[in-house]
Amino acid sequence: MLDAVTLTVTVTALLLAAWCGLAAYRDEPTNDWHFIGMAVVTLAALVQLVVALVRLGHGDRPDHGVAVFVGYQIGAACTIPAAAFMSLAERSRWGSAIVAAGGVILAVLELRLHEIWGAGHG
Repeated sequence: MLDAVTLTVTVTALLLAAWCGLAAYRDEPTNDWHFIGMAVVTLAALVQLVVALVRLGHGDRPDHGVAVFVGYQIGAACTIPAAAFMSLAERSRWGSAIVAAGGVILAVLELRLHEIWGAGHG
């Protein structure tokens, strides 16, 4: 897949995780700026989903199966929105912690997507 897109999603997810983790440490709930950050990360994940579907449509195939790859891709695109909704339900420091955890989970999913696609294997 495109390494630049995967790297962008990973870095933005980790930056969001650090930012919201700091808010949780300071005993602050998520605020409007956090939701803007979540929107940016979600947009990056959606761009990655579209790029992946286009690549699949052109005949490129992941090393470890299309169904697994598409499942992980959809899960990655849904991770931050799910964390955002949960943080709205928990309007305390734990809402920020939920988003921080969502950012870390998305970064791990990105690593797995990279492995499933077969990048880095000679």
